[in-house]
Amino acid sequence: MEVLTAYKAEKLLNNYVRVSKSILSQSVEEAIDFAERQYPIALKIISKQALHKTEIKGVRIVHNKQDLMQQYSELLKLSVQKGIHLEGILVQKFQEGSEVFVGIKKDPTFGHVIGLGVGGILVEELKDVQWRVCPIAAKDADSMLENLKFKNIIKGARGNHSNIAALKKALIQLSHFPDKHPKLQEMDINPLILNHQYATVVDARMIFE
Repeated sequence: MEVLTAYKAEKLLNNYVRVSKSILSQSVEEAIDFAERQYPIALKIISKQALHKTEIKGVRIVHNKQDLMQQYSELLKLSVQKGIHLEGILVQKFQEGSEVFVGIKKDPTFGHVIGLGVGGILVEELKDVQWRVCPIAAKDADSMLENLKFKNIIKGARGNHSNIAALKKALIQLSHFPDKHPKLQEMDINPLILNHQYATVVDARMIFE
């Protein structure tokens, strides 16, 4: 079994969907250089021992250089405290919008299936995910969204309408991922950030046979 953490997984996904710009830094100087003129920035611990980064407070949003230096240092300390072997600290352009979950798993009966649901921490609480056999067509993407109980969270509220066309396009493109990667066992994109312009991957992990 091979596990791909966020940075490597997002590099693969970049061939299929829009992925937020990032680097895997090995020093705070690299992080500062990338972040210049791009604030706000997300800092994330990258390690196979910390696939669920938010659970250990391994994700920080920073708004300036001083903030970045402090939070970067705290993430390094956190990794030592937790005994985590770091691949690096991901430095990523922060994206605003609705949090969406997109997953792919290999079902023993149907083969690869793709899922859509509300993302972020709510994906476990709501357990509201629609699954379809890969690959999907536009009508399948439509029904996946419309059959969600909490679809309005994804669509946006109070005039902040999401680009649903971008989401459906991303779903269709991602449903073809197993065509070239048949050994994929599991993929979690959580979240994919959806706003009025784009559908953008900001965190992902993959498991291969």
